[in-house]
Amino acid sequence: MSYTTKIKNEITAKEYPATEMIALISGFIRNNGYLKDDRFFMTTENIKTKDFLCDFFQNKYDIKVNVDETENNNFSKKVLYVISFSDKDFEILNSLGYSSKGKILDVPSSYIVDGNAEIRGYLRGVFLSSGSINDPKTSRYHMEMLVDRPSEAVFVQKILNIFDMNAKILNRGKGYMVYLKEAEKISDFIKILGTNKAVMYFEDIRIYHDQKNRTNRLNNCEQANVDKIISAASVQLRHIEVIRDNMGVELLDDKTREALIYREKYPEASLKELSEIISLESGNKITKSGLNHRFRKIKDLAEKFEKK
Repeated sequence: MSYTTKIKNEITAKEYPATEMIALISGFIRNNGYLKDDRFFMTTENIKTKDFLCDFFQNKYDIKVNVDETENNNFSKKVLYVISFSDKDFEILNSLGYSSKGKILDVPSSYIVDGNAEIRGYLRGVFLSSGSINDPKTSRYHMEMLVDRPSEAVFVQKILNIFDMNAKILNRGKGYMVYLKEAEKISDFIKILGTNKAVMYFEDIRIYHDQKNRTNRLNNCEQANVDKIISAASVQLRHIEVIRDNMGVELLDDKTREALIYREKYPEASLKELSEIISLESGNKITKSGLNHRFRKIKDLAEKFEKK
């Protein structure tokens, strides 16, 4: 079962106040339904969404709902449930965002989305109709809702952004995609849908990814530091080799010669580690800065030999 299906099943498993339910159904049929031969049709691949819609129309309006099963025309190979009922002179549709002539209004009547609770209901309906969210396990955060009409796309974007979603619209040729890309915003959207289990799952995976990415960054940083230490030590060892090849070790003062000997003895130690080793073994305390100063003397001498 996909993550999107789990979210939709969680939406349809809950009961909602009457005003939120009207808004939800309006959001669904305005983005899914169509009129043909004096009947109104809706489609869904989700059996629980099908039952949810049938229960609403039968209980709210006491009408006979017909359900047919047909093959889906897309690649999902799932059964497509076709729900239909008589338009009854558009009385039902008028209360759900259609005009008296059976045409979809550019935006739903104001009473349908009168407050934040009703707006959340409307967004649930749009998502049930045409929404999807990538499973966060894919590490590609994406939420989209596909709508046919530009006025509806702008309206859905507008009500999403009431909740500071930063929603965007993309023209898909045959329709419009209202989408979110930011993980935090997608998590907030799932909270708006009221699907608590889906939120917990999403957040658990997101926290895991964040922790994994943080660990990888730290590992990369540590590896970079190791590479830097090895590179610096290799340069120092090359300078020492030049000095020895030219029999110039005795030209160094005692403290610098001590640094040379310890670098050869501990070729992979960092300056900090090497300063601690020298301080411990020789009894002569030396700081990282002081040790770096000695290696500059070694470098200067090696470069003089190289010039000659």
